[in-house]
Amino acid sequence: MTENKITIKSVSELLNMKFFIPDYQRGYRWTTQQVKELLEDINEFASKKRKGPGEFYCLQPLVVRAMTTEEKIKYNLDPNESWNEVIDGQQRLTTIFLILKSLKEIIEVAGKPTEVYEIKYQRDANKKAGFLNSIETMGDKEDYTTVDYYHMTTAFLYIKKWFEENRECKLRFCETLLSYEIDDEDNSSKQTKDVANNVRFIWYESVNENPIKVFTRLNIGKISLTNAELIKALMLNRENFKKVDDFARRLRQQEIASEWDNIEYALQKDDFWLFLHEKDYSHPTRIDFIFDILCYQNYLHLPQESLERIGSDEYRTFRYFTEYFKQKDSNVDNCWSSVKSYFHTFMEWYDDLQLYHYVGFLIETSNYHNVKVLLYKWSEEKNKNTFVSYLKSEIKKIIDNCLETKDPNGNAKRKYKPVLLFHNIQTIINQNENKINNDKYKLGTFYKFPFHLYKLENWDVEHINSYTYNEENDMETQKEWLTNIFLGVSKSIQMLIQKYFEVKSDPEREDIFNKIKAKVPQPDRWEQEEKNSLWNYTLLDASTNRSYGNAIFSAKRRIIISKDRGILIPIPKLSKDQKQFILEKEEKTTSSFVPPCTKHVFMKYYSPMTGDNNYWTKSPDAEAYIEDIMKCIEKLEE
Repeated sequence: MTENKITIKSVSELLNMKFFIPDYQRGYRWTTQQVKELLEDINEFASKKRKGPGEFYCLQPLVVRAMTTEEKIKYNLDPNESWNEVIDGQQRLTTIFLILKSLKEIIEVAGKPTEVYEIKYQRDANKKAGFLNSIETMGDKEDYTTVDYYHMTTAFLYIKKWFEENRECKLRFCETLLSYEIDDEDNSSKQTKDVANNVRFIWYESVNENPIKVFTRLNIGKISLTNAELIKALMLNRENFKKVDDFARRLRQQEIASEWDNIEYALQKDDFWLFLHEKDYSHPTRIDFIFDILCYQNYLHLPQESLERIGSDEYRTFRYFTEYFKQKDSNVDNCWSSVKSYFHTFMEWYDDLQLYHYVGFLIETSNYHNVKVLLYKWSEEKNKNTFVSYLKSEIKKIIDNCLETKDPNGNAKRKYKPVLLFHNIQTIINQNENKINNDKYKLGTFYKFPFHLYKLENWDVEHINSYTYNEENDMETQKEWLTNIFLGVSKSIQMLIQKYFEVKSDPEREDIFNKIKAKVPQPDRWEQEEKNSLWNYTLLDASTNRSYGNAIFSAKRRIIISKDRGILIPIPKLSKDQKQFILEKEEKTTSSFVPPCTKHVFMKYYSPMTGDNNYWTKSPDAEAYIEDIMKCIEKLEE
């Protein structure tokens, strides 16, 4: 199998190397702003006090490929020398080259090696003999011969100017850039250990891969190497399998690679991933999440001096495992087992009815209860039951805090969101347990709350009964009310509604409207504080929320049923002459997930008796609803 090689190399280790930039890459294009940021970052590190032994400033990956003899001959390179084709990292490699050239005099004073690695380009525009090597002898004007020369000279002139304005840091900067110190007395490491505080590249040597395909993935698609990809190359390095023969090594490498792919495949499924994590995640690979946790917890027990060396940037996790595999007692099986252990824990949570819902709830609603904290508590508890008890107690704290909310004006309705979410998940737990307890249905978990939809669809808190009253004081509001209630009333009332639209006399129309109002049960009068209380709130996704705004209950009910069934239920429309209703046929549409408790609300599931479907009443509807919420909360104390 392909074994990409990965390590970390200081700038000093690159000085005698030769690099070739192929023409599938664009030329040097860094702006002065990018150059400035790199200079300031390195200077900030160089100025840092109390650096630990071997702590370094890490540059992003330099992806290279060793060139074959045939390739070197083809591109007029010395076939007897080692050349590396640069696949990714050209911009930083060239910028460091320009910095070294600008510091040539101070490097000589400091007694550091003055030779600089060689860079050659395939691009015709870059074949000007010795251009980069002699760039320090140029004047103070940009070279406009080519676009590439212009950017290089502009960057070089800016670097010179920056050091002129920051003379006091020149020597310190030079020392940091080029220092290299091997600790010969350290016997705990498999590899030579550089204890200097310097600047280093992540060195990624691609083996048996098409360089253009690798370049395209890293640059055209803007998909940089992730910590996981770097760690995979590091972990599968043949140096980690010295104690076994080649056949056993290849077999174990393939086994780890296959298990790795299976874990990544599982984490790529949103229903599993978004149970554990928020939707905002920038890495294309998700197994990084597990490696980040292992690093955060120092699961592999690295000594403090190693931890001080790994830094805090985006490649911290990779450097954590680099430090681990330098240790004499490092073991690839132990390392990989730690990854599988956490993954199997996540799968156990996901497959268990209570753990899935309670863990998912805490991850979603609590800033404190992230996966790292829950893994720690999981390891502390004696068994699943004690862990579930812990989860319940933490959920109870969140719910109790929400229930203390007083919001008479409706300005803080989102504070009830955790309670409404919990009502849904506990309802699902109750339904599953009831079915499991029935011998006929002993088939495990029937249904899970879809945390992935909850996070992706931006659910929010919405009033059940309209936030404002829609008084029917004019013909327009009367028409709106009548069309919305039409499908939910008896045939005799429907005939009256039809007649309302047929008459031309305003007094006669008003008389008919009053008769209809007398026949249709009227809603309770809700005080403002009652409307802005938990018994009048439910969860809805953002698109459903927008689709009905401040509509009356019957209109909201129709929309909810439509979304759940995947059928558009049209309200009656008036003919052009405003004299009759036109009842259009139902149409198929995209169904949406409707939270179970939201569906129960609009289907009047909680009400002990069938009432009027046009209104949400305080009694029995809201009272029965809040009673069910409180019963679910009581489950936390069982």
